[in-house]
Amino acid sequence: MILTDGAVTLRPMKLRDQSAWREVNRRNRDWLRPWEATVPPPAPGGPVAQRPTYRQMIRHLRAEANAGRMLPFAIEYEGRLVGQLTVAGITWGSMCSGHVGYWVDRSVAGRGVMPTAVALAVDHCFRTVGLHRIEVCIRPENGPSRRVVEKLGFRAEGLRPRYLHIDGAWRDHLIFALTAEEVPDGLLRRWRRVRPGTPGTPHTPGEMK
Repeated sequence: MILTDGAVTLRPMKLRDQSAWREVNRRNRDWLRPWEATVPPPAPGGPVAQRPTYRQMIRHLRAEANAGRMLPFAIEYEGRLVGQLTVAGITWGSMCSGHVGYWVDRSVAGRGVMPTAVALAVDHCFRTVGLHRIEVCIRPENGPSRRVVEKLGFRAEGLRPRYLHIDGAWRDHLIFALTAEEVPDGLLRRWRRVRPGTPGTPHTPGEMK
């Protein structure tokens, strides 16, 4: 599926995105590193985890999507790939929830790209997929990324100590959430009402999980 609002588009990740994806990641290496998920060291004598190749990543994302556990998107701005957003950890049954992780090219920070992308994804999850709750987990140090969820009206739920392995260590995370009942008219519509007409303060990427 393709989700669009103005110059911002969410679409499926593709194998042919490899060159553009790698180029954006290379330029933003230092920008992304403090917020990137990492694998903890193995137990003595255990296997050492290897960073997946791009093709392996796409195969994994597709398998998880086909199993109903994930919604992986490429983020485009003005027709150019500028980041990635994934709704992961999708749980059905009595929970019907998932969590959003994302990153964005520093060159487009402050243009409303990430709040718009998150709003598009959340509306799709609530209205089309049938989820009831969406979480975003953010390191306390990532103040500008926290402002993204605050702008969108996510509710702060507290701190989870040493929640995820990020940038080489177990890091505390603040939890923000929304349920479908909190945005009956859609999150994108609410964001359109409050977003400024001019670019705001640049924000850093949220953790990708």
